[in-house]
Amino acid sequence: MNSHSVPPVTTPRSTARLSAATAPARRRAAAASGLRPAQDKRERILTAATKTFARRGFFNAQVADVARAAGVASGTVYLYFRSKDDLIVSIFERTMRSAIAEGRAALDGLHPEASLRRIARLHLERLGADRDLAVVFQVELRGTTKFMERFSATYVREYLGILRDVIADGQARRVFRAGISPTLVAKALFGALDEMATNWVLSPRTYDLAADADPIVDLILNGVRTGQRP
Repeated sequence: MNSHSVPPVTTPRSTARLSAATAPARRRAAAASGLRPAQDKRERILTAATKTFARRGFFNAQVADVARAAGVASGTVYLYFRSKDDLIVSIFERTMRSAIAEGRAALDGLHPEASLRRIARLHLERLGADRDLAVVFQVELRGTTKFMERFSATYVREYLGILRDVIADGQARRVFRAGISPTLVAKALFGALDEMATNWVLSPRTYDLAADADPIVDLILNGVRTGQRP
């Protein structure tokens, strides 16, 4: 062996220098992601929880499974989340906040029908782009009435309110038929989108979920009649 083949001796001081040298790179990577280090770790844990709950089932999964998938110690998960229940609630809330923000943006300057089509496509695109998230939303979250009652009373109600406002605006502008409850139409549209997402999750076929958005809106707006009387 020559002098160039001898591995360097690692000491606590040299390890500290190495850590200090790589710290700016880690900070730059975190800055590039737009997240603070703690926030980045929290998002990583949520992503791991989504994958774990989808593939193992919420009730079968353990916090240790989530930690392993996230590459952190189990104790680290508890620095950000109180329990396994808190993890799935946080997945739901994070996704619904994004859906509500996108839904409100879809109202800006668009014709009421175009707004409905935009919201419907965003709804199905979001789930169709992440099968693990779709499984958690369409299957795992439905496991207990505890979750469903809590979620329906908060974010789902707000999301339905956006749809209801679009319908009411369309009625006021005489785009949509008057005399029908905007809330009923909003629930019918949401229910149709929800059912198509569930069918996509359970189907053995692979297909573009978002492609169902326009046909669903067409059905809600136009029904199944031809307009001709027998």
